[in-house]
Amino acid sequence: MAGAMAGILTWLGLLSSQASAQSPDPTRLWQAYANRFISGDGRVIDPARGSLTTSEGQSYALFFALVNNDRVHFDKLLTWTESSLAAGDLATRLPAWSWGKGKDGKWGVLDPNSASDSDIWIAYDLIEAGRLWNNPHYTTLGRSLASLIARSEVASIPGLGHALLPGAVGFKLPHAWVLNPSYTPLFILDRLAAIDPTGPWAGVGASVPTLLERSARNGFAMDWVSYTSGEGFTPCMVNGSKTPAAVGSYDAIRVYLWAGMLPDSSPEKSKILKSLPGMNIFLAQHGAPPEKINNDGTPQAQAGPVGFSAALVPYLKSLSNDPAVAQQLVRIKSQLDEKSNLYGTPPTYYDQNLILFGSGWLEKSFQFGISGELLVRWSR
Repeated sequence: MAGAMAGILTWLGLLSSQASAQSPDPTRLWQAYANRFISGDGRVIDPARGSLTTSEGQSYALFFALVNNDRVHFDKLLTWTESSLAAGDLATRLPAWSWGKGKDGKWGVLDPNSASDSDIWIAYDLIEAGRLWNNPHYTTLGRSLASLIARSEVASIPGLGHALLPGAVGFKLPHAWVLNPSYTPLFILDRLAAIDPTGPWAGVGASVPTLLERSARNGFAMDWVSYTSGEGFTPCMVNGSKTPAAVGSYDAIRVYLWAGMLPDSSPEKSKILKSLPGMNIFLAQHGAPPEKINNDGTPQAQAGPVGFSAALVPYLKSLSNDPAVAQQLVRIKSQLDEKSNLYGTPPTYYDQNLILFGSGWLEKSFQFGISGELLVRWSR
């Protein structure tokens, strides 16, 4: 009798969790995000970092404006990005990665170096906006930016093939290359390869599964890795220093997100997921993902922020781990501020972006096709 009662209670508990496991409303979250983090002239502001603006923030906001069929915000974001980060011309100049208040008190570009992940997102946003909104200017600008990225940020690495360097300057060392596994969403590379078959994009995409498989530690992605021909990959810091301080954390969490959002028809998806079993195994015994993975592939005890849970939803769904998906959705829901419709205390810029990606994909506000094309609900 006691055993039967325990079983009933367990069953009721599962039903309760599933009932509570509601995905955030991606449309409502976009509106709340735009109100909180996007200025009137189209600048994405990160309040937690001294009102810093990054090319990453601009690239993600452009994507979500397109997903939400929000032409007003898209044009404002594009205008600000081009004028403030690219000296007025994205066709001939890669955007600077950071803009904010300098030590002299003046506002402007803080570091003129580029961030290639943001660059390929912006190119992708423009190309897909041109197609979905039938705007040739966006298409032409996106293609020009993609060509500029190919010339400035792609390297041919012995033993690996073509790879996307994290930026135009500073990532080729005397005997090694510094790479960031989270900088290469395969669906974007597939799309760039489709629209520019003569470019390096198919080669860059072909190296992604190898990069992820060989750079993961104990099935976990790392933030930054150093690649030496003949020796392989080692976790490192952004400057290439091989040190115990290297981790898998705020950058690496996107590796699982990009992998999970690949279409199931992608021939590389299962290979990538098989190289990253760590999070799935960890969440079988824990309620939240870890904030950091040590460079030997062991999780630290600290739970990651709410955005980490959202980033893992597509990954867990792709692995058919529905109980873990429900568990993470319950955690996300528990951190909703109903006054602002944002998540976390306080709600951070990065968490909202990860939740917009995870919930938008889960709710099918957007998906990616076999050639990387953006599939949006409003166009169907």
